[in-house]
Amino acid sequence: MTETQQASGRIELAQGDFYYEDLGGGRYRSTIHAQGAWNAHEQHMAPPSGLLAHALELHEPRAGLRIARISYEILGLIHAGECEVTTKTLRPGRTIELIQAELSTKGRAVIRATAWRLAQSDTSSVAAVEDPRIPPREDCERWDGTTEWPGGYIRSLEMYQAPHHRSGSGTVWIRTPHPLIDGVESPDWVRLMGLVDTANGIATRVPPGPGSWAFPNVDLQIHLYRQPSGEWLGIDNAVSFGADGIGLTSSILHDDDGPFGRAEQILTLRRT
Repeated sequence: MTETQQASGRIELAQGDFYYEDLGGGRYRSTIHAQGAWNAHEQHMAPPSGLLAHALELHEPRAGLRIARISYEILGLIHAGECEVTTKTLRPGRTIELIQAELSTKGRAVIRATAWRLAQSDTSSVAAVEDPRIPPREDCERWDGTTEWPGGYIRSLEMYQAPHHRSGSGTVWIRTPHPLIDGVESPDWVRLMGLVDTANGIATRVPPGPGSWAFPNVDLQIHLYRQPSGEWLGIDNAVSFGADGIGLTSSILHDDDGPFGRAEQILTLRRT
């Protein structure tokens, strides 16, 4: 493995067929596949989201309960390279509990994720979903996100775009062939959580880059009314820009069995 920053100032990220190397004791090292799109020396928000979901899944697991909501707050720039994850229980309970995972880089907390873990029961007799299904992958076309976005994370993905896709509103299917953590078999839902933040870049309202606008999200809220499975994440979203510098990306999340939840990302709009 190489250091993230060379003496010359050129960014050189660790290589590997995975997003993170496990260094032990809650410490990890990100690879080129986790590289962000806004800055070459930072991580994209998507892989750390998966890493924190992985930590939440392992934190004091309880039979009969599952995570139903994860709220990620982005507290600062997510530096590439070494990072540390810590977890704790904020609100213990028999049927409802609140847990937290925090990711730090360079000694500073940069992402805080809180998750509600709820008791499961048989509600199949009243189960119903109002969210519509999206077109299957065989009706979509291969899409190269690197034509719009730089960075190792975007290059790590396989993407398909639905025919009705347009600026500000779009539908894609995405997957990654790379494991989240080297040598670790993550549950399907954890790997999918590591893809959700991609939503803010799939149907850009304005082209990103110099002479246009930057619109990074400062949070990621995910609600799961069903636990997803499989390796493909479907995202059906709409992007709204307000007139006072704030925007919102809203998404319905799908797996091969249909919709399973929703995601919201609040945006800060800035001239570039």
